Amino acid sequence: MSAKNEKFYLVSENFLPDGMKKTLEAKKLLENHTVESIHEATRQVGLSRSVFYKYRDAVFPFQHMVKEQMITLFFHLKDQTGVLSHLLSVVAQAGCNILTIHQTIPIQGKANVTLSLNTSGMTIEIDQLIEQLTQIDFVNQVEILSSGVS
Repeated sequence: MSAKNEKFYLVSENFLPDGMKKTLEAKKLLENHTVESIHEATRQVGLSRSVFYKYRDAVFPFQHMVKEQMITLFFHLKDQTGVLSHLLSVVAQAGCNILTIHQTIPIQGKANVTLSLNTSGMTIEIDQLIEQLTQIDFVNQVEILSSGVS
């Protein structure tokens, strides 16, 4: 199935096959640095590596999915060399992961940019980020278009 048509389901742990449950256990051991390798993690939970590789990108703890935050910001910029680059640098330094960038063609020296960001790794509060972004030369406007759990 292509990623475009991918569907997700919330399923009770009681209905998951053992391979999926053990894959989740192994991933947790790796995340917490309790073990140093996939081989060690799969051996500890009693799972073959082939089953781990089969499920590792398909099964996630519900809490992991809920903590993913997304925000969409709109910017009105003056068309000046390096403005977008500086804007993206400030966003990255705040710990945001840039998901999408949409920029209009500059008209009469002005352009609109929309950024969708994953904020789960942010190191500062969102209002601090907005303040930093408004302080950038040639940024005329910053608006939050949407926010919430992705």
